Amino acid sequence: MKDLSRRSFLKSASAATAGAIIIPNMISCSPNNRLNVAVIGVGGRGQVSWSKIPAENIVAVCDVDSKRAAEGFEMLPKAKKYKDFRVMFDEMANEIDAVIIATPDHTHFPATMVAMELGKHVFVEKPLAHNIWQVRTMKKAAKYYGVISQMGNQGHTTNGIRLIKEWYDAGVLGQVKEVYGWMKGFNPTASTYPPPKQPVPSHLDWDLWLGPAAYREYSPAYCPGLWRLHYDFGNGQLGDWACHSLDGPFWALDLGMPHTVEASVENPVPDHRYISEKSVVKYQFGARGDKAPVKLTYSESTLPDMDPREVGLEKWPREGVVMIGEKNSLYTGMRPNNPRLILPEEEWTEFMKNAPEQSIPRIENEKPVKEWVDAIKGDYLPGSNFDYAADLTEMALLGVMATRFNTRLEYDAENMMVTNRPDLDAYIKEPMRSGFSFGENI
Repeated sequence: MKDLSRRSFLKSASAATAGAIIIPNMISCSPNNRLNVAVIGVGGRGQVSWSKIPAENIVAVCDVDSKRAAEGFEMLPKAKKYKDFRVMFDEMANEIDAVIIATPDHTHFPATMVAMELGKHVFVEKPLAHNIWQVRTMKKAAKYYGVISQMGNQGHTTNGIRLIKEWYDAGVLGQVKEVYGWMKGFNPTASTYPPPKQPVPSHLDWDLWLGPAAYREYSPAYCPGLWRLHYDFGNGQLGDWACHSLDGPFWALDLGMPHTVEASVENPVPDHRYISEKSVVKYQFGARGDKAPVKLTYSESTLPDMDPREVGLEKWPREGVVMIGEKNSLYTGMRPNNPRLILPEEEWTEFMKNAPEQSIPRIENEKPVKEWVDAIKGDYLPGSNFDYAADLTEMALLGVMATRFNTRLEYDAENMMVTNRPDLDAYIKEPMRSGFSFGENI
């Protein structure tokens, strides 16, 4: 691994942002108000993101896997190509306005921090980062460096999530004291752990793919598509989906951080680096002003442990989220796009004729990258900026930690500590390999 020091980044950052920290988008804005955008993670979710902004200028693309990135490389022939984002920033910092980061979870943090240190606006796929210290540091850094930030949870742009909040704020649901979320889980495939090593494919730079994570031998069980099953790289199904499915209740109810999180895991995996087949996580949130305490239960590969008729459903749908209110209850799918009160059809139709006034501004549905670009050009923060996204992700990561260790967490959010399990501090802030350590000065 090329052990690039942070000195070159900081030198570049000082030159690029001197006198312009407050308005970083004025550093190198290209003609006709087009942004110069760099992409880290070109295939998969990265391609989904950068392809949504054809009017902008993609000047640099970076991917450790030339096979996975091949289609994107071909579609962007004028963009300069890199494997190492640190080299990209060393060479092109003055030519970049904004950066899309769509790598596996464990490399979100270093790539995003380098970009922000250089004054670049950042769009990061969900979940925001791999551990709690990282998301808090990214939240502080976005403010410190004065950049426009956004996490890619598409549902936060939708009319649906705005309806959820407007209906709750208007008193349609009444006090909400219970929330249930459930979905199918991943299907773990490992028969032995760690998986047996295999030769590294010629198209992959394995050392750079590992990035900040501890070195281990290559296996296709890690990369390209199964990394979410491995806690050293991903955060399982809960980490993958909670930023979608729990976005609605988290925002509408202003949940903040739970004080207690407890997991029940069926057939837990002895090695804590690999996900389990089934789990139930129970979050306890305290009162927030005049809002009642909330119990939030999130199940993977199992349905809620209550009779669906108690909330007005004949049976539990395959997956979804229910907010149980004292007046009315609400159901959405795994994204908050299409909420519906659990009412007989005639009452639902009548409600929609006289629904509360829409008080939250609307934007284009399912276009978080466009919202981010518009925010950069308009100099305002989009909805899932790091101030919000870091808290949503931290809540999800607490559930991930409880599931990983099949345990109960008593969480002191103010001090970022699990008071009953001090041994888990090492997972709140994970060590990073040399060359990938950032954010200690924030």
